[in-house]
Amino acid sequence: MVRTRPIRPLRALPLATLLLFAAALVAATCGFVVAGQAQTPFYVPTEQELAGPPGSIIRTEPMAGAPDNAAAYRVLYRSVGLHDEPIAVSGVIVIPTGPEPPGGRQIVAWAHPTTGIVPRCAPSRALFAFQQIQGLRPMIDCGYVVAATDYPGLGTAGPHPYLVGTSEARAVLDSVRAARTFPGGGGNFIVWGHSQGGQAALFTGLLANSYAPDLNLLGVAAAAPATELTRLMTADLGTNGGRNLTAMTLWSWERVFGAPMQRVLDPSAIPVVNRLAEECIESAFDIMVRRQTAKPLEDRFLSVANPVDLEPWRSLAASNTVGVLPRGMPVFLAQGGDDQLVQPEITNDYMRRLCQAGSPVRFLVLPGVNHGFIGRDSAGAAVEWMAERFAHAALPSNCP
Repeated sequence: MVRTRPIRPLRALPLATLLLFAAALVAATCGFVVAGQAQTPFYVPTEQELAGPPGSIIRTEPMAGAPDNAAAYRVLYRSVGLHDEPIAVSGVIVIPTGPEPPGGRQIVAWAHPTTGIVPRCAPSRALFAFQQIQGLRPMIDCGYVVAATDYPGLGTAGPHPYLVGTSEARAVLDSVRAARTFPGGGGNFIVWGHSQGGQAALFTGLLANSYAPDLNLLGVAAAAPATELTRLMTADLGTNGGRNLTAMTLWSWERVFGAPMQRVLDPSAIPVVNRLAEECIESAFDIMVRRQTAKPLEDRFLSVANPVDLEPWRSLAASNTVGVLPRGMPVFLAQGGDDQLVQPEITNDYMRRLCQAGSPVRFLVLPGVNHGFIGRDSAGAAVEWMAERFAHAALPSNCP
């Protein structure tokens, strides 16, 4: 794999332009304008193809440009929707090509940050699909299979249930089941995610035992996770990034839950929100484009003080706020000290709740790191923590 340096000038952008959950997609774009590949029949299952157990594979195709010493496949696999209906989800499976260890390779499920909310924004369709997976190189070097879901409604038919924890977690767990069907993919697994993906990783920890008792989850790693949605959305309403986050959430939840966004948006903002919904986040250029698209929202955006003060948004935010994990579940949390989207005190508070509930938490705070770079900058420590979990080493903890 060609190693690329991140675009340093991005650090000079106003922090408000670093949209919540966009981080991993900006880290290695090489300065190119990235465009999602055209929709192909690969992502469109027939009614008959949906029949089968969750995690079973509908089809695969090799991907060009796989990292050195690895093979990569685009996959379409079966999962379960929010109404327990059969759905298809797409993603990427990366498998080291070295000798397979006895008992199969360990698996890391990567949960990506925000890439958009329409099908063409799927990471598996991005030009830099592999660079978007934070820590991929050291994970391959460790011999891990990496399963990277797109989440429902990205790649496959929308709408994407944005910031909906159950939807994300089912897709993650079924991506692990899909990875286990490949030769050598038979070991335990750890889930690792950033931002929206951090929320997905934590919800995976919540649902693993009930939804996928056939899998053995050894730990949950999350960088700047979206935990308290009500606090998160309230704190960010006055920023460009926060308005983008809220706009995507309102657009998605109207289509997924029937929550009418016109009840809380200024009429002039609705066309802007619709335009934002069609824009993907795959490069630094995309962030600049979104900033310009969202500029009218600085003057007119909401018709109410805060949507999460009202129903059904209050209940939806509460139900998609992650609770504490099962007692004893090892957790790795990373947080940037300069994060102005997922604010450090929110992650600190969640860490304390995990500790009180009996989880050993390795908590890494990186001073001077903002939301856009915490996934990249904490990936090395996260992979080291994973290696210790797979080796059943002593559990590190920053809990009092």
